[in-house]
Amino acid sequence: MQTLRSMLAFAQVIDPSLSTQLSPANDSTLPTASDSAPATEGEALDAYSRAVVDVVERVGPAVVSIGRSSSRGPAGAGSGVVFTSDGYVLTNAHVVSGAAALELGLTDGTTVRGQLVGLDHTTDLAVVRATGSTPRHAELGSSSTLRVGQLVVAIGNPLGFSSTVSAGVVSAVGRTMRARDGRAMEGIIQSDVALNPGNSGGPLVDSRGRVVGINTAIILGAQGISFSVPVDTAQWVVGELMTRGKVRRGWLGIAGQNRPVPREIARSLGLAHASGVEVTGFDERGPARSSKLQVGDVVVGLDERPVVNVDDIHRALQKWPEGRSAGLRVVRGRALVDVEVTPAPSPD
Repeated sequence: MQTLRSMLAFAQVIDPSLSTQLSPANDSTLPTASDSAPATEGEALDAYSRAVVDVVERVGPAVVSIGRSSSRGPAGAGSGVVFTSDGYVLTNAHVVSGAAALELGLTDGTTVRGQLVGLDHTTDLAVVRATGSTPRHAELGSSSTLRVGQLVVAIGNPLGFSSTVSAGVVSAVGRTMRARDGRAMEGIIQSDVALNPGNSGGPLVDSRGRVVGINTAIILGAQGISFSVPVDTAQWVVGELMTRGKVRRGWLGIAGQNRPVPREIARSLGLAHASGVEVTGFDERGPARSSKLQVGDVVVGLDERPVVNVDDIHRALQKWPEGRSAGLRVVRGRALVDVEVTPAPSPD
């Protein structure tokens, strides 16, 4: 009965005449339009609605639309979020890649030019500097504490509809996706927030108004499956882009493919896994070219870390200190061989 009373109280705020239509004839204790005090707007909103509204009021002004043009004319649009007081904007690399000019649209209807600071295709992140005045900035939070089922809100400009809000929950964390350069993007956040073309680069925000992800992809034809780059990854990438204009990664300069190691050889060599990365060639500019590594070697370890596939090598070199050598353990024929290579900064 208490639940029904609450429902009726809410109905009166929408339409006072509904109290007469909905009140059971045998319950004279239920409130009517005449004897109940008008509810305030705050009382009418439930906790879920208040959380979403608060997020939008706090973060909405920091979200911008990003229009880009190329030598062939307009080339699409996306979204971004201002994350510093001096106008730096975080977005997707695919939103700004190849743009001859960038234009940022603010929520007050004004536009400013944008200058590309740097981008990283491996994480699909980019930083743009807004020229001129910008709105208040959003706070970057942490994605490491996200839990499945947690409320999240996306703000962006899908299909050209500016300042569009959609809400949902975290569906999964720790997903892996392929970037455009073939490397694995790890720690991806999956949610059921409705995203469409134009949402790319916009923020995924928690209920406290902190950016926890940058929206990056959807699966065409699917419903309720959206993906965002975790903000913990973005914070590291932002530091690299704002300092160097690119992300510094270790690079060996080898071409490789995943390759199983015959089980009898793996057992005889004491390997805990029966696969690795076969070296199929060398980049002439790469450090591996002048090392003792040979075509046909199967890399099964890098600095005491097991190497099962190509992603393991990319993962190990992700934040490699410049000038530090790497110990590669390879299967050559039926023997284990250790090779030293000093990774160079990635040329891309």
